[in-house]
Amino acid sequence: MIKTIIFDLGGVILTIDHDEAVRRFTQLGLKDATTWLDPYTQTGIFGELENGLITAEDFRRELSLIIGREVTMAECEYAWQGYAKEVPQRNLDLLLRLKKEGYRVILLSNTNPCMMAWAMSSAFDGKGHALDYYFDACYLSYQLKVMKPDETFFRRVLMAEKTPPGECLFVDDGPRNVAAASQIGIKTFCPQNGEDWTAKIYDYL
Repeated sequence: MIKTIIFDLGGVILTIDHDEAVRRFTQLGLKDATTWLDPYTQTGIFGELENGLITAEDFRRELSLIIGREVTMAECEYAWQGYAKEVPQRNLDLLLRLKKEGYRVILLSNTNPCMMAWAMSSAFDGKGHALDYYFDACYLSYQLKVMKPDETFFRRVLMAEKTPPGECLFVDDGPRNVAAASQIGIKTFCPQNGEDWTAKIYDYL
C-alpha cells in the first residue's frame, strides 16, 4: 500500500525547457552551452553546484572565468531558471489533493540554489506560495550533497522519512532515476516531461 509519494521537480511538477536554458547561458557568453547542460544530470561546475560541492558564489566566479567576463548572480539565476517553462496549475492542485487524501507528499530533486531562489519564493506559483507549500518535506541534491540516480539519495530519504521502500511511489521523468529507485524496491512512475500525469498517477496508488 502506497503511503508516501516522492516527486521529482523538473519534468514532473514543472515543465522543463532545456533549449531555453541553453539559449540563456549562450546569451551570457557560454560557448558550447549544450555540452555543459543536460536535461537530467549536470556535469562540470553545473554538476558541482547541484551536488553541493561548490556554492552559488563559487559557481558565479567559475562561470565568469569560463566566459571571460564578470557574470552577476542575477544573470546566473536568470539563466538557470530558463529550465522552468511553466508550472501547470493541475499539478499543484493534485499535490494538495493527495495531501488531503492522507498521502505524505515529498520532493526529491537534483537542483541548485539558483533554481531554488525562485522556487522557494512567493513567485513560484503566481499566487504567493513557495514550492515547499505543496510538500510535506523537500530533499534537494545540493543540500544533501548527492544526486540522482545515486541510490544513496533514495536511501537517505527513506531513512529520514522512516518508511519502507514498498510503501513509496517515486514519480520522475528520468528513466535512469526511476530505474535506480526500482532497484531498491521503490515503486515508480515515469511520465514524459510536460505530460498531464494527474489522472494516471492513481493507477499506481
